[in-house]
Amino acid sequence: MAVKPSSEAKPRIVAVILTRNEANNIAACINSVKPWVDAIVVWDSGSVDDTRAIAKRCGALVVYRPFDNYAAQRQAALDAIEAEWILFVDADERFTAMLGQELLDFLEKDDPNIAGAWLPRRNFIVGHEVRGAGYYPDYQLRLLRRSRAEYVAEREVHEIVDVDGEEVYFEQPLTHYNYASWAHFHSKQPTYAKYEAGILAQRGIHPKPHNFILQPLREFRRRYISLRGYIDGLFGLQFSLWLAWYYGFMPYIYLMTDKSLYED
Repeated sequence: MAVKPSSEAKPRIVAVILTRNEANNIAACINSVKPWVDAIVVWDSGSVDDTRAIAKRCGALVVYRPFDNYAAQRQAALDAIEAEWILFVDADERFTAMLGQELLDFLEKDDPNIAGAWLPRRNFIVGHEVRGAGYYPDYQLRLLRRSRAEYVAEREVHEIVDVDGEEVYFEQPLTHYNYASWAHFHSKQPTYAKYEAGILAQRGIHPKPHNFILQPLREFRRRYISLRGYIDGLFGLQFSLWLAWYYGFMPYIYLMTDKSLYED
């Protein structure tokens, strides 16, 4: 499937937004990125709210693809959309004018050796801007020269992309409103924890009694001390404890209880 998102023979840069039920976010996301790109494609995986209708009203091309995993969704968009550069933006992220200008300056330089660019993010979680625990600058490889990038199929979430060429780092950040409430945060984490368990299973790791004590402690130490979660005060302590639970403890619970994780 080839997707031509604009009337240009081959647009220079196209923004791609992966969505499912993002009616509350999609208009603000599209409007923030629209001034800086040639076209926008909303790559939807079956929204049952007004996401697709709103996206069309905002001038985006909407493409439907059933969801299998995040890496496959991004790779499918990368394969299909005709453009020199693909900019991946999540629906709960926003461009700023300063980031947009940095993007234009980057494209103007037109360095043929560069195949990808990392964008930093400011993360807002439950009303707090999180600066520690690994959440700032939180670089994401989101700007890709389409012909020289490929997602790693085995990494289905928190995706990894291989690029054939040099990579650069932007200075201006995306703004990321990722969890509006603790309920929202807790609803998402079990899925991510199970993905982490799957990665451990692929490495042949089986849970042992000490894992349920030492791994959460290690994860808390990493988040709160090594990655300076303490700079966010009481919120940083609470957040680091929850991350230790979901990424230090819960993956081993899944490894112990879900034998299908070890199946090829």
